[in-house]
Amino acid sequence: MSSYLYRLIDEGEHQQQDFKYCINDSKKIAKSISAFANTDGGRLLIGVKDNGRIAGISSDEEFYMIEAAAKIYCNPKVDFTTKQWQVEGKTVLEISINSSSEKPYFAKDKSGKWLAYIRMDDENFLAHKIQIEVWRKQKSPKGIYFTYSDDERFLVEYLQQNLSITFSRFIRKAQISRKKAEDILSNFVIMDIIRMRTTEDGTSFSLNTNFDKNELQKFN
Repeated sequence: MSSYLYRLIDEGEHQQQDFKYCINDSKKIAKSISAFANTDGGRLLIGVKDNGRIAGISSDEEFYMIEAAAKIYCNPKVDFTTKQWQVEGKTVLEISINSSSEKPYFAKDKSGKWLAYIRMDDENFLAHKIQIEVWRKQKSPKGIYFTYSDDERFLVEYLQQNLSITFSRFIRKAQISRKKAEDILSNFVIMDIIRMRTTEDGTSFSLNTNFDKNELQKFN
């Protein structure tokens, strides 16, 4: 079975996999756990260095720190499963987290704040307020209220001529309130009219080139 673990390690770190040399801070690992739960799910391989070398875990304490991270420092609590792999005379702990419809999951940081994170490629990023609004609306039994007004039309036409726009730039260009901008962007993300992308440079919004603009006219 060690061949399975080696195959996982050969994949490297990516959107659904992260390596951790060791666990010494439950709050810090809660960030990764919540990011997986908020995105596509994934696994943590504890006892594996960033370069893929197997270091192994030192004690059972690391499991209990994972449990504290998922149950105490994540809100709501995050369910996970574990496997232990014995390889090269060392123990690697595999933690598997599923994506969930209960998102957003928040992690408590060192200052006591509850923050939501997402996983993009091999990094965890703070979830943008629009993403949190999208999750809130998707869970609401009321659905969304949408009209295709001048403000929505401006956004579509702008993105037809430009690759992307940021939240603050949309507010300035459209000359609308933050609340109105949040409502339009979150509705468009839910309707898959625009796509949201978060990187180390920030969050931007771009047009889904597959959407049919004529369909929007029905909302006039």
